[in-house]
Amino acid sequence: MDEAVLFETLKEYFGYEKFRPLQKKIISSVFEGKDNLVIMPTGGGKSICYQLPAILLPEITLVISPLIALMKDQVDGLNANGVPAAYLNSSQQESEKEAIFKQIDDKEIKLLYVAPESLQVVDRFLTDGKVSLIAIDEAHCISSWGHDFRPAYTQLGYLKNRFPSTPVLALTATADKATRNDICKQLNIPKAKKHIASFDRKNLSLEVKPGIKRFEQITDFLKSRKKESGIIYCLSRKTTEELAAKLKVKGFKAEAYHAGIEHDKRSNIQDDFINDEKKIICATIAFGMGIDKSNIRWVIHYNMPKNLEGYYQEIGRAGRDGLPSETLLFHSYSDVIQLQKFASNSKNEEVQLAKLDRMKQYSEALSCRRKILLGYFGEYIKEDCGNCDICKNPPEFFDGTVIAQKALSCIFRLKASEPISAVIDVLRGSQNELVRRNNYHELSTYGIGKDISWRHWQQYIIQLINLGYIEIAFDRNNHLQLTEQSKKVLFEKEKVYLADVKEEKETATREIEKTVSNSLFERLRQLRLEIAKEEGIPAYLIFNDAALKDMEKQRPMSDSEFLLINGVGRKKMEDYGYRFIKEIIAFSKEKREKKTVKKKKTGNTYKETLSYYKEGLSVEEIAQKKGIARNTIFTHLIKLYDEGEDVDLHQFVPGSELKSVEKAKTELNDTNSLRSYYEHFNEAIPYETLKIALKILEKEG
Repeated sequence: MDEAVLFETLKEYFGYEKFRPLQKKIISSVFEGKDNLVIMPTGGGKSICYQLPAILLPEITLVISPLIALMKDQVDGLNANGVPAAYLNSSQQESEKEAIFKQIDDKEIKLLYVAPESLQVVDRFLTDGKVSLIAIDEAHCISSWGHDFRPAYTQLGYLKNRFPSTPVLALTATADKATRNDICKQLNIPKAKKHIASFDRKNLSLEVKPGIKRFEQITDFLKSRKKESGIIYCLSRKTTEELAAKLKVKGFKAEAYHAGIEHDKRSNIQDDFINDEKKIICATIAFGMGIDKSNIRWVIHYNMPKNLEGYYQEIGRAGRDGLPSETLLFHSYSDVIQLQKFASNSKNEEVQLAKLDRMKQYSEALSCRRKILLGYFGEYIKEDCGNCDICKNPPEFFDGTVIAQKALSCIFRLKASEPISAVIDVLRGSQNELVRRNNYHELSTYGIGKDISWRHWQQYIIQLINLGYIEIAFDRNNHLQLTEQSKKVLFEKEKVYLADVKEEKETATREIEKTVSNSLFERLRQLRLEIAKEEGIPAYLIFNDAALKDMEKQRPMSDSEFLLINGVGRKKMEDYGYRFIKEIIAFSKEKREKKTVKKKKTGNTYKETLSYYKEGLSVEEIAQKKGIARNTIFTHLIKLYDEGEDVDLHQFVPGSELKSVEKAKTELNDTNSLRSYYEHFNEAIPYETLKIALKILEKEG
């Protein structure tokens, strides 16, 4: 395929000037008729790998997709870009299906989305040669090694037998080596070319916090993000509902979402989120795969996910427009226990437990989290990322031998019969019912760690578990017990180095609203929402946040300038360009008018100061009359003097001090730094006096 045609199609239909890494290579391979496996992270641009070839290929492209919502979203997006597409699934009436069959016969459709369960419906009218490309989205669903196995996908292997001369393109965001090989084997594409994109989503910040007072931490996090969309993932349906209810009480636009909610209500919740009517979704993992919302600014995991594949895919739903986005994971041992119970009921228990263990290691890491995450998918980086909590606040190690000895001795005295919370209670000398009932206050280790906070003890004990001195007996109600290695600390004087648990620093106060309500971005966002409601489609299908940010920066005021915005194709320029350009022009005009008014006001305030000065009022009296600071009046008088107005600055500087400043000017090599003069005079001459003296010397030579 001609390279120029590829770039023209990319700009015409998708609004982009250049391909993302690997896209062009994959598309060229498709045109060569080869089978391909694409591993590309969420937001990496997988869809274009089959959508662009579909526009240029002679026959229809068949797309296998697991969720109805995902199909609808993709088809709406394609139609908005001027690409004829449709979907077939069980939710449609027979009349709707027949109308689509007719469009296929008349070659009016370029892409047809089908659920794996509905493939037999398609079979009756498609033959080899009538299908130019088969794309299998979320291909990891075919493998029991994957994190989201779906039995319906296992039948897809027959497609290659049914359409032997048609290239197959399998796509997924997350798959380790075993899963990749299994996908190719089961789809009958053993010679498929593997394209593995970088998993490094640099725009996502990574943070893990202990699961203590989660609700309070979440509300603190959300206070400064009220205009941003985000997802909070929970392990249970009950938690999603309870959390959403508590957030509503606090004034947040939150909704619960899980498979137990009635279908129509679930669809409405999803639509409200997509259209920015609702900002927060508290969901089980059932939510997210079905949407392509590009402006999700944050993702929180209320509970720990069961594996790193699922975690990576879920955080990948944030920042798909490439703008900075935040992820926060709460980690607790109660989550680990719950997930272990889930794993013990699964068919591939051994695999699930091994993957859960990797997830746990990630959560408890004291080294760059991105390195751990990328390494899991076989990608290795040398430098620390600088955008995770560990990199931003690296731990300092200290000799924690005494702390370790206290903790290990306490577990020994408790005869390994209590979980972490009870061990800490005994160390800190708590007087609760558990302690009194079991006479733990009589132990020699009772209260030996009262000088260390509960949170710090928790962190130190977790580190000792990671270091192999303590283990959790999950089969004995999570009791802590000593390992053989602990004897070296207790009896052989082995040193233990622990990471210092820092108090959480007060971060610089964020602006309460990141997006200023009167900014151009906010105005364009409101216009986008208005158009979305008129057309009944999600707002981000019109333009994503990154495109609006580019408009705010570039301020296009003509069709040709508007076409240069990243994400604006010919059809979108024709459909929406006029209204967006009109809004940009109106905003720019208002800004100019405000600047003129401000200039006039500034001029007036200086004239007012001059008028009071000529009336003979002192600096203090002028400041009082105008209700502004004394040093601001001095600033006015210096400016008026500099502009040639009849202002005598000498009255504010004693002659001796003026001479001293003049002498200092020579000694300090004529520096303009007020701080240098202030320090030169050992802070004896005030800043105001220095400022005035330097202005006089400058003006009068």
